[in-house]
Amino acid sequence: MPVTPRAVFRRSLGNFRDTMRIVGRRFAVRPANYPHIPWAVWALAWVLLTAAVFLRLDRAAGILWGEWPRGFVHFTEFFTVFGLGGWYLIPSALLLLAANLTDWRSLSRRSLMLVYNWTCFAFLVLGATGLSGLTVNLLKYGIGRARPIYFNNLGDLSLHPFAMDARFASFPSGHATTMGAVFGILLLLFPKRWYVALAVTSCIASTRVFVGAHYPSDTVAGFGLGCAFAIVCGLVFARLGFIFRRTSTKLPVRKGTFSLLPLAAVKPNRSARERSERAEDIVAADRP
Repeated sequence: MPVTPRAVFRRSLGNFRDTMRIVGRRFAVRPANYPHIPWAVWALAWVLLTAAVFLRLDRAAGILWGEWPRGFVHFTEFFTVFGLGGWYLIPSALLLLAANLTDWRSLSRRSLMLVYNWTCFAFLVLGATGLSGLTVNLLKYGIGRARPIYFNNLGDLSLHPFAMDARFASFPSGHATTMGAVFGILLLLFPKRWYVALAVTSCIASTRVFVGAHYPSDTVAGFGLGCAFAIVCGLVFARLGFIFRRTSTKLPVRKGTFSLLPLAAVKPNRSARERSERAEDIVAADRP
């Protein structure tokens, strides 16, 4: 039987409605027992670190802009591109679109779990980077801090609130916010390799200083903001049982059934918890 546009639309709409029903049902039956995280302490530390960097480094960065070696600047210009939100938002959106158009009921159990895991991962990336990106854009245009390239004329604390001009959109850094969100996601997925994720993402975020787009405090503020959004998204996902399982005293823990690799989608000799998690995920993926 040929697949008509009408049939594809009905399948897409049905998949969307089923997904919303699953999310709504899990929100209804799972209490909001989030782990105790000292958000106030972390927020204060973030503000103090941003303030310290502003007092110690921003003026120096403004003075040194344009004095960095040309080869080093070209090097940072290459890597700064990876801080663009489009690298993470567009693939995630396309993946969700493809999943939405897929006939889930025709898939085998292994394929079903793989598509389900990729769909959850795409939602996590889209939520963490998208929500933090929207917030940082509202902040940067609302604050209106001039960029370092105008340091000689305006100084390092020239504010033009709601100017809606890219020249006055320095604080916080959008690229750094994206990299903070990426770090937060990697921290939750690979907690034992957090230092590698931090080194890579913070280096990419710092390139914004050397290309003259942001002051150091802009990148620190943005990085912390993005990381916070990723962790909050992870907490919500853990409550829903997507990707993570909840804990009472620490950050969400990745479920044993979560894998983005085809060969690892089904593993023998699972623990009782992993078998339970797998059964729960299959029920969700089956789109009742």
